[in-house]
Amino acid sequence: MFKIAVVGDKDSVLAFKALGVDVFTVFDGDEARRTVDTIARDNYGIIFITEQIASLIPDTIDRYDKEIIPAVILIPSNQGTLNIGMNRINENVEKAVGSNIL
Repeated sequence: MFKIAVVGDKDSVLAFKALGVDVFTVFDGDEARRTVDTIARDNYGIIFITEQIASLIPDTIDRYDKEIIPAVILIPSNQGTLNIGMNRINENVEKAVGSNIL
């Protein structure tokens, strides 16, 4: 059984702990990159990452896009959205369907 993790700043991700999700707080891009690589090796199937942190590690996000597990899903932080996650969903839907239906 795969585990679920969330990576981001403390204020954005701490509430996920109440849902039983493993929470990893990070402060910069290097720490985020190491954390994502570590939890990806530790049998996590889904990794939620705040858009602000994901914008610091685009190469790492792209690397996991090519793999089936873990699924890396970008979420807005408590500071709002950068629309990176929604743009990625639109791109994937367009690839799957052939046109943007959203």
